[in-house]
Amino acid sequence: MCGIVGYIGTQAATEILLSGLEKLEYRGYDSAGIATIWEDKIHCVRAKGKLYNLRSKLEHLQTPARIGIGHTRWATHGKPEEYNAHPHTDTANRVAVVQNGIIENYRDLREQLKANGHQFRSDTDTEVIPHLIAQFLKEEIARGESNSEFVFLEAVKKAVNKLEGAFAIAVICADYPDELIVVRQQAPLVVGFGQGEFFCASDTPAIISHTRAVLPLENGEIARLTPLGIEIYNFAGQRLKKHPRLLSLNPMMVEKQGFKHFMLKEIHEQPGVVRACLEAYFNSNGSSSINLGLSDELYADLEQIQIVACGTSWHAALVGKYLLEQLAQIPTQVQYASEFRYAPSPLTPNTLTIGVTQSGETADTLAALAMEKERRQNKQPKYQPRLLGITNRPESTLGHMVPNIINTLAGIEIGVAATKTFTAQLMAFYALALDLAYRRQTVAPDVWEDIVKGLWQIPKEIETNLETQERLTEQLAHDFAETTDFIFVGRGINFPIALEGALKLKEISYIHAEGYPAGEMKHGPIALLDAKVPVVAIAMPGSVYEKVISNAQEAKARDSRLLGVTPVNDKEAAEIFNDIIPVSPVDELLSPILTVVPLQLLAYHIAARRGLDVDQPRNLAKSVTVE
Repeated sequence: MCGIVGYIGTQAATEILLSGLEKLEYRGYDSAGIATIWEDKIHCVRAKGKLYNLRSKLEHLQTPARIGIGHTRWATHGKPEEYNAHPHTDTANRVAVVQNGIIENYRDLREQLKANGHQFRSDTDTEVIPHLIAQFLKEEIARGESNSEFVFLEAVKKAVNKLEGAFAIAVICADYPDELIVVRQQAPLVVGFGQGEFFCASDTPAIISHTRAVLPLENGEIARLTPLGIEIYNFAGQRLKKHPRLLSLNPMMVEKQGFKHFMLKEIHEQPGVVRACLEAYFNSNGSSSINLGLSDELYADLEQIQIVACGTSWHAALVGKYLLEQLAQIPTQVQYASEFRYAPSPLTPNTLTIGVTQSGETADTLAALAMEKERRQNKQPKYQPRLLGITNRPESTLGHMVPNIINTLAGIEIGVAATKTFTAQLMAFYALALDLAYRRQTVAPDVWEDIVKGLWQIPKEIETNLETQERLTEQLAHDFAETTDFIFVGRGINFPIALEGALKLKEISYIHAEGYPAGEMKHGPIALLDAKVPVVAIAMPGSVYEKVISNAQEAKARDSRLLGVTPVNDKEAAEIFNDIIPVSPVDELLSPILTVVPLQLLAYHIAARRGLDVDQPRNLAKSVTVE
């Protein structure tokens, strides 16, 4: 959650901070603020709501500052009001802090600080940090350390060693106007190296237009940014030797490129994402090998797979379960990471644990993997941890935590509602399941080859479908703009797509929507149906096609308007459904990559028709870095 950006250099800081926050607003947009130093003072400007409110406040202010920090907030502690917006300052307004994460012991610290005369102005956990730093600065000065080159760094180090929880922070102090100090502990933060200027941010899109040389901080590290460079220390104060790396990201990837919203652009990018995954994972020369770069030890004597994930990634994992069980014949469990943390499955031998998170920073997923690693260590060899991550950000915390990673290659996704990253996760599961199936010889060679050939046709099929689907879903949006409830149904491998379609609609249109296995409708949910509750059914040719059609007819008998995601020119479907959103006829096993696209478009156009903020839906953030 929350976005942090910081700058020190020779340029005016305010616009750099604001433009950086614009790239991070997907991380939270309940409030925003910046703090800069000039004329020996902290100048802090904050605003409730989205970033344009802060920009309006700053419009007529001349701020020549060359150092500053900024923040866009997703509220955890304290309502999304201006007085709770970051940056927060100490009582004397000499220290300013922005934070991402949660300080678990803030209540105790707050009471201790209040007893020492500190005055608090917000309800947040963050506000204890500038007061703590100010307290330690006061103590350092009382000991005669005020002239020390590292007094500010020392005060920050002492403060963060008092904090419990997960946090990333950036700090400036009016008494040390040439220093910007940043800290990481279980929350993402990178520093960037420019020409005579230096940056920090929660995520690389905020600084990619200024520099491609970055250094992700590790847990328990502090960086001191000055006009002379960047120094890295651990929490014990020992200086570390680290080297930046170059990003391959293109600044154009975070622009809308003519689309009205990032979400629509990212839906249209899916053919390219699927191609990128095919080219990376599969050999176009017809070879049976798959290039995932995974160790043989990961696969050896594998008996079971368990997958932990949250939200859209959990839906991708459900498709993955189907593929792994039906193709590779490996029993597979899918669990919500937040539930697995507190009720893990009994330990089983030779088990692969997969964590799926597009950002690589999802707190519950990381904690579940860490717990699984810890509880399997020092066990018999067959119980040793086998960990695999599936992520769009291999440089993330997940990439450092687990030894095996499948990079989903979707590129930066700005829209909060996942679209292309979901499709990329599906491609990762197809590659993994087919790789295991080939190694275990659980699929006949000709069937295996047909599946791979079918996958290579998918990008073209998405492109063929997109124009028709967009026109139809935009028309349908006129009819459903005032609808209050939706039902999505599917069976087999498309049941998770029904769940994902319902989630997309909930996320961005705020319409109540539920996804069900089609066969379960008569076991209770059918009571919800009437003429006001439309039903979207995914009916693709294959083993469950006739069953889904039959379930759809049951809904139609209750006067529900039926929308069918079905193959082009399907005569049987045309007789049953009131509206059809056609997709290319493909093998049932491959259909989820096609059937999810029209559901994304339907959600998008309904939300746009309702005049909602498609890219930044209320109460949500792109990366959930707190429990």
